[in-house]
Amino acid sequence: MIALQRLLVVLLLAFASPALGQEIGGSLAKFTGGKFDDVQAGIEEIAGSGHPQAQAILQALSDGRLVFRQSDKAVFILGDGDAVIDPLSGAAMADVAAGGLKPVRVNNRVRRAIEAALGGLTLLSPDPVVRLEAAQSVLRSRDANALPTLDAALAKETDPAIASVLEQARAAIILVKDDATEPDRLAAVEVLAARGSPEAAAVLRTLPDTVPEAVRAAADVAVAKIERRLAFVGIAQNIAQGISLGSVLLLAAIGLAITFGVMGVINMAHGEMVMLGAYTTVVVQELIKAYAPGMLDASVIIALPAAFLIAGAVGVAIERGIIRFLYGRPLETLLATFGLSLILQQAVRSLFGPSNREVVTPSWMSGTFEVMPGFDLTWNRVVIVIFAGVVFAALLLAMRRTPLGLQMRAVTQNRRMAGSMGIRTPLVDALTFGLGSGIAGIAGVALAQIDNVSPNLGQGYIIDSFMVVVFGGVGNLWGTLTGALTLGVLNKFLEPLTGAVLAKILVLAGLIIFIQRRPRGLFALRGRAVES
Repeated sequence: MIALQRLLVVLLLAFASPALGQEIGGSLAKFTGGKFDDVQAGIEEIAGSGHPQAQAILQALSDGRLVFRQSDKAVFILGDGDAVIDPLSGAAMADVAAGGLKPVRVNNRVRRAIEAALGGLTLLSPDPVVRLEAAQSVLRSRDANALPTLDAALAKETDPAIASVLEQARAAIILVKDDATEPDRLAAVEVLAARGSPEAAAVLRTLPDTVPEAVRAAADVAVAKIERRLAFVGIAQNIAQGISLGSVLLLAAIGLAITFGVMGVINMAHGEMVMLGAYTTVVVQELIKAYAPGMLDASVIIALPAAFLIAGAVGVAIERGIIRFLYGRPLETLLATFGLSLILQQAVRSLFGPSNREVVTPSWMSGTFEVMPGFDLTWNRVVIVIFAGVVFAALLLAMRRTPLGLQMRAVTQNRRMAGSMGIRTPLVDALTFGLGSGIAGIAGVALAQIDNVSPNLGQGYIIDSFMVVVFGGVGNLWGTLTGALTLGVLNKFLEPLTGAVLAKILVLAGLIIFIQRRPRGLFALRGRAVES
């Protein structure tokens, strides 16, 4: 019985395929005449034919891979290399050479028709990503032919985000549909105004001349409402991006604030501690890929303590081997650590190569989520902001509640008095330098998720880190937090107006003026040694 059913299916397909091929054969012929109206008519016919190759044909036309032979007007699809494919069956045609084939010509109107047709064909796809892209294509094209498919897709859609775009696309089509009534068009204006997206505003600004005056007036009111909302969204986006940038600067600068505040050392190799943390992430991921691929999502969590220990150990070695001989000589310290940064960069370049290294973002840090229409946040940025807050809170707790933290604050406020009270200041210096370097290492783990991992990674953050520390107040953690967030948000508000480079120059100029008025920064440390 089962064998008989399979035989019937095969026979049905065998008889149906030629019929389907004949059905769109005339539509394919319209692509070869050179008239754009015929090409558009052929697109609409193929999209509504239900042929299994309809999407492949239209996609090939969109990509410029639909070609025809001038001698007999036969239509083909160009595949990989020189492969020529039959558009009706999808089979390769070895007896047809790609050299003598001519591409089907398209213009902007035809491209819009292709986009609308492809959107209609994929609106019912089981893949939500495909459905969302299809809905956005129909919204951009506003092709009335996609309306029946759009209604069917909207009735079945369960994803609220996709349903929202489908409703916008339907409203956009109703607005430009010739036979739509005035109440329907007014209702469509309300739908688009409620969504408040940039796409909705673009639709309402470009209404055809046939739209009634009442609809046009309602559209103008809706556009003004959307523009006010988009201005608010723009401010919110700048604040969110500024906080994200500020959290990155906080991670990069907080270790520098400790060493600079306690030891008075201008450490130009601090950026290389960040770089070492990023490369620790690379090594951890490569080991996990080789020996435990199933744990790749946990690679970042595993890399955090490893980066802290490696960067911290390197920091202690630097302090014991170089820095302790240069206390009280800031210029020599600056030159020595600058030379050390070049040595570390070249060492990493020799071990890992000069090219950028890939870091896989864990699945729980991937993707985006919509805060409101037109305002999306990426999960990796959100995680980094939370992580920066956790690091800051842990460091603040350690500074206030642990013996090492108490000793570090004592040395910061009055080194001589701390030494006379029995605090081993050389040990505190080494541990402080190691702690600051370790925090820079875990900052590198976070930065590896949003930036290129290369030997020059740390150089992009060292100047900004010093700006944060000086602006907030040397050695003050709350000042570092305030300085990082302030400079991050200020940069993001200036960049749209002046460009990224000029924004940094203006921030630097403003910081110089600020330091002239408050040389110790926003939150100056207090103590006899500090104030003397």
